[in-house]
Amino acid sequence: MAKQIEIVHHPDRRTDVHMPYAPGIVVRRGHLVFVSGVTAAAVYHHHPHREEDFDLPGTMREQAVLALENLRTTLAAAGCTMADLVAATRFLTDVEEQDDLNRVWAQYLDGHLPTTTTVEVSRLATHPRCKVEINAIAVCDA
Repeated sequence: MAKQIEIVHHPDRRTDVHMPYAPGIVVRRGHLVFVSGVTAAAVYHHHPHREEDFDLPGTMREQAVLALENLRTTLAAAGCTMADLVAATRFLTDVEEQDDLNRVWAQYLDGHLPTTTTVEVSRLATHPRCKVEINAIAVCDA
């Protein structure tokens, strides 16, 4: 049986503004996939952390590409695609770089709009050089 998801809109919503995310999504059928936070660092890295695992680029744009590639790879391992995302929480160490993340995000999502929350944090637990972490939920075909 194929997945069934529906975007939720308010009955009196404004249609004159562009929303880069869905206000809500109802899942009626499908398999839920919960993705642990991915960053620009390799998904599989040493614990405790080792410096050599965190030779990362310095810009948000470059780190966003690496983080989204890690997300795409993790989703693919579960049988999902980026179009199966229904929710994402994006943690940034500098909210001023959100537009750079959003540009890369839009390229990877190609018009698909999951629900999103973006939060500025003082530091990510992974490593001080990490600028973005993405936690996600996807719904794949049942």
